[in-house]
Amino acid sequence: MKQAQQICWVVDLGLVPYGPTRDLQHALVEARKARAIPDVLLLCEHPHVITLGRNGKREHLRAGLPVLSQMHVEFHHTDRGGDITYHGPGQIVGYPVLDLAEHRRDVRWYVEQLEEVMIRATAEFGVPGTRLEDKHGVWVGTPGNEEKLAALGVHLSRWVTSHGLAYNVSTDLRFFDLIVPCGIPDKRATSLERLLARAVSTGEVRPHLVSHFGNVFERAMIPASRRDLEAILPASTALQAMPSVSRAEFGSVSRTEGAA
Repeated sequence: MKQAQQICWVVDLGLVPYGPTRDLQHALVEARKARAIPDVLLLCEHPHVITLGRNGKREHLRAGLPVLSQMHVEFHHTDRGGDITYHGPGQIVGYPVLDLAEHRRDVRWYVEQLEEVMIRATAEFGVPGTRLEDKHGVWVGTPGNEEKLAALGVHLSRWVTSHGLAYNVSTDLRFFDLIVPCGIPDKRATSLERLLARAVSTGEVRPHLVSHFGNVFERAMIPASRRDLEAILPASTALQAMPSVSRAEFGSVSRTEGAA
């Protein structure tokens, strides 16, 4: 039987609000510090939400809060690194809760490993992803004309990680017009669906991200459920009250012809 530090639970939360998911991460971080749980990878999608990192600039939000309210887009300050970003249906968000003391105590290494996971997953679809100097995330396209396929922003507390990555699969790219994505005015966001010029579901991409996450971080990826977390976390955590959101509320996600 593998030791606890050699496994990573994978919990697919589905489409869930941002706020409760952030609170759940905080509870998992404390549980990981106490060694009550192994490493965990939370996977989810969020209803429309814009988040501003601790190093972000408010002027990178192009729309006022009343406009966001009318568009049913939430806005949250958050303690992750990075600037401003958008999350929405059709985008896979991954929140790893890892104890880097059992991996490598190196923040730069950790960020590069998350990028490597997404680069490898992208290659499964015949798309070469790359890194750009001084710009985190995964980029595609020719030199000077790169577009951002995936973003990341992390937080560490006593070497336990939270927040993580956002990978655009079939994301409605028009919502990125509400912000200066990641604070980089001359670069645009793209999606795997747009790059492939065909419909792609998050379910098609998710197994590749999980598989390469396990390979890169050298962990056996073990499926877990909300019930598994509920058995360990205090009853007061946001998990018990976390609502699932119906995708029907958002209509169809725009395809390549409607993307920004």
